[in-house]
Amino acid sequence: MSKMRLMLGLALAVALTGCASKVEYRDATEVETVDVSFGSSDLQAVASKMVDSMLTTPSVMMLTNDSRPILFVDRVTNKTSEHIDTESITDTISTQLLRSGKFRFIDMTKVDAVRKQLDYQNHSGLVDPSKAIQFGRQVGAQYMLYGNLSSIVKQDGSTKDVYYKMTMRLMDLDSGLIEWADEKQLRKQKSKSLFGM
Repeated sequence: MSKMRLMLGLALAVALTGCASKVEYRDATEVETVDVSFGSSDLQAVASKMVDSMLTTPSVMMLTNDSRPILFVDRVTNKTSEHIDTESITDTISTQLLRSGKFRFIDMTKVDAVRKQLDYQNHSGLVDPSKAIQFGRQVGAQYMLYGNLSSIVKQDGSTKDVYYKMTMRLMDLDSGLIEWADEKQLRKQKSKSLFGM
């Protein structure tokens, strides 16, 4: 009986070892198609498309020909039914544009932190007044970059189809004119087999 238990125990241990999970590093730019939800490949595709389009549009090329306009990037609005980290999309686009060397940026998400630091420097009595950064000396943005991510989801039986559309615009804050706009569309479809695989 004990021999039988030992054999069963070994068989169970081997079976459990075979079910162990495995974690490995993968190429972050590799296409991921785990499901039809918005994923890393989609984020990279929309960010690259928007940045390439913006940098190669004649009106933007004229703006950046002999100066580096100052932008602020408003967070992309999520108009889908999914929870999507649009801050990550916004950050990727901002980073790629900044790395192009064509623009300078103002980070509106840090205004309160900057205000606290300037208040500390100017009113705490702990900072040498000749070395404190003064209020009212920051440069304002000339352009605002903003966008929306929307989706249409359709399901028919075992087939699910998701259409995503990313739209972005560059606005001249002085005139209110739109200097550039573009969109990127993605469509993903998932079908289940008869066996649910």
